[in-house]
Amino acid sequence: MELPLLKRVFLIVLDSLGIGALPDAEDYGDAGSHTLRTLALSGKLRIPMLTKMGIFNIEKAGLTHLAYSGTPIASYGAMTEKSRGKDTTIGHWEIAGIVSPSPLPTFPNGFPDEVINDFRAKTGRDILCNKPYSGTEVIRDYGKEHIETGKLIVYTSADSVFQIAAHEDVVTLEELYDYCKTARSILTGKYAVGRVIARPFSDKDGVFYRTGGRHDFSLEPYGETMLDSIFKGGKEVISIGKISDIFASRGVTESNPTKGNSEGIELLKEIANRDFEGLCFANLVDFDMMYGHRNDIEGYAAALNRFDESLPDFLEKTNEEDMIIITADHGCDPGFPGTDHTREYVPLLVYGKGLKNGVNLGTRRSFADIASAITEALGVQGIKTGESFYNELTV
Repeated sequence: MELPLLKRVFLIVLDSLGIGALPDAEDYGDAGSHTLRTLALSGKLRIPMLTKMGIFNIEKAGLTHLAYSGTPIASYGAMTEKSRGKDTTIGHWEIAGIVSPSPLPTFPNGFPDEVINDFRAKTGRDILCNKPYSGTEVIRDYGKEHIETGKLIVYTSADSVFQIAAHEDVVTLEELYDYCKTARSILTGKYAVGRVIARPFSDKDGVFYRTGGRHDFSLEPYGETMLDSIFKGGKEVISIGKISDIFASRGVTESNPTKGNSEGIELLKEIANRDFEGLCFANLVDFDMMYGHRNDIEGYAAALNRFDESLPDFLEKTNEEDMIIITADHGCDPGFPGTDHTREYVPLLVYGKGLKNGVNLGTRRSFADIASAITEALGVQGIKTGESFYNELTV
């Protein structure tokens, strides 16, 4: 039977909202992690709309005592990460249809001399740090020396990233971006990190702070993604937040960078009022960047509360030819030891005024099921790495 096609899909990634440790979490040091449970137990979580959509009805979340008492207004399930890894790039790529059998390289001891010496030679600048570091702490500890010497602050994290921090009065944004492009050209093969990130900063009254010029220079996806498929099908791919960066701009017809969740949510509402055909793909990064990595349980809960408050207005703007998918890319349990991402299941909530709602979609075997469902719903060349759930939602 031929399935009815949709006009628009809104895919919203709540960056790092995991719903419980995956079976292989112990391999990553993440056994027992559970981002959503940590928030629920805080006593600060107030998410009536997500509850009504069925987030607590998801069996794998293990929070069914909080489940919506009626029939959820959305369909719901859990997503299993099939790829090896737990970082932003790997998670988003799998959502878009690429399953990665090997994790992207990380550098817990800093980057080798081969990389650093090449970077020094090509930029003409020496470096500071070269080890895993918190982004706010690295500018606190190395900012003064950077200003005095002009040396670039190079650091990494548990993610597959090469980050360059520089004061805007010492290195212009244009220069910083050029240095990042140089690093991107060096970091290939076994050193091919997922992202090279520009981290500009400034200071006030002796206190260093990050500024808004962050830019990610990503590894290009090594296979066809749903963005490519939708683009080739003559439809739009509108990105919000860091989506365009994650996919090295490939397949994106319109990019809307944001400075945080509030701006991303407002853009979602604005784009929902537009007449377009295709995909609006949004990443709301504050959950991860501002709260998960900083072990800020209360801040994370408050941010999720604010997103929940925005949902009724956003959903009201959608129509019978739309599908809304809410998910995540990995976990980052703010109550778990350490500040790294956590290897977790992620939620799957699917809503549409013209779709069946209240369907239990179970535990999916790959994030790529989302790509398969979206391409099927939009009638473009299908992504075959996942198993579509779209047929379960058609009336």
